Amino acid sequence: MSLRRTDGAPGAGADPGRTGRAPGRRERTPLTGPQRFLLGGSFLITLGSFAVLPYMSVLLHQRLGLGLGTVGFVLAVASLIQFAGGVVAGPVTGRIGLRRAMLLALGLRTAGFAAFVPGLTSPVLAVGALLLVSAGAALYLPANKAYLVEGASEARRPRLLSASGSAFNAGMALGPPAAAPLVMGSPGVLFSCVTVLFALVGAGHALLPARAADRPSDGSSAAAPAAGRAPEAGAPRPGPSPFVVTVLSVYALMFFQHYLALYAVPRTSAAFYGAVLTGYAALLVVAQPLLAERVAALSYPAALRWGFGAMAAGMAAIGAGGHGGIAVGGALLCLGEIVLFLKNDLEALARSSAAPASVFGRQRLAAGIGAFASGVVGGQLYGAAESAGSARAFWAAVCLQCLLLPVFLLHRRPARDREGSRAGAG
Repeated sequence: MSLRRTDGAPGAGADPGRTGRAPGRRERTPLTGPQRFLLGGSFLITLGSFAVLPYMSVLLHQRLGLGLGTVGFVLAVASLIQFAGGVVAGPVTGRIGLRRAMLLALGLRTAGFAAFVPGLTSPVLAVGALLLVSAGAALYLPANKAYLVEGASEARRPRLLSASGSAFNAGMALGPPAAAPLVMGSPGVLFSCVTVLFALVGAGHALLPARAADRPSDGSSAAAPAAGRAPEAGAPRPGPSPFVVTVLSVYALMFFQHYLALYAVPRTSAAFYGAVLTGYAALLVVAQPLLAERVAALSYPAALRWGFGAMAAGMAAIGAGGHGGIAVGGALLCLGEIVLFLKNDLEALARSSAAPASVFGRQRLAAGIGAFASGVVGGQLYGAAESAGSARAFWAAVCLQCLLLPVFLLHRRPARDREGSRAGAG
């Protein structure tokens, strides 16, 4: 499956006369030292977090004796803080600066993981520690991405954001297996190691150079939006709101994330299911940077058709069943995630006059809304399909939704464009 440029100008921005490169190839600017550190830190932070967080339900229920209903409520609140709390990243970073915001976030997460050590014998401390970690995550990711793209041209953003996504996904993939030997037998050692890891990464963040957006705000927002944003072309961009598209993208993807285990394990095996998830994560890590420029070159409407189309094909392949169908479906869904998630972030940055941290914070909120809606709808939908004796009907219904979503999102765009053209002519 190839992604073709739709901007009508392959290789725009290249200067073949400077280096003798063939037309159509962009000259790559090397990553700076701070950018390399942030990417490495992103991997280590996610590695430490996912060494612990996927096992939280087991620790709260089996070790601390909390009922499953209470565990579910605690995890729901923690998820809400982690996603919806991203909207405070913009005001906080505007007040104290990006570097200090990242240090504050890492301080909260370090304190949270440290509190888990005595919290292994106290449900109150453990829940409080989890909420601290979630609050730190809500603040860190928008500030991290904003610092990464600070001062970068619009042409460089796809490479930076895709590399950031690969770093985070690599940590997510390796964290759970790395912690498996310790999580139940020696959780105190595990939390102590994660605390030290976060403290060291936080110390490294203190050495990062200041950015223009690191100057604390005096309360005036006039200059803040321009910090870190590339000059805009000025022309309106076609397509729906990136916030709405992010909600619906996460909504669609979470059906796969939440319900594949229920479907795949009885039909294949737990080992095969684990291999599919590992392959999915590995494909994300490798393919995101390779496809970044092609995704950026797509128009937004084209990206929605490619992304949701790949998701629809993936859901249909999973519904076909068998090892091959599930594996192919996972690969197609991975491609859909790469296209939609990267393009949504790039489009949100390009359209907004707000500071990048505020933009990424709103995108986190959108992801949280989509995940919540998918959980609510998916449970009812999967239950109805099982009651009808055909779990494949669930994947057919999700496939149909993925086919209809771009139609729903794009069907009013031509009318708006015609109205804009008439207004310009007048």
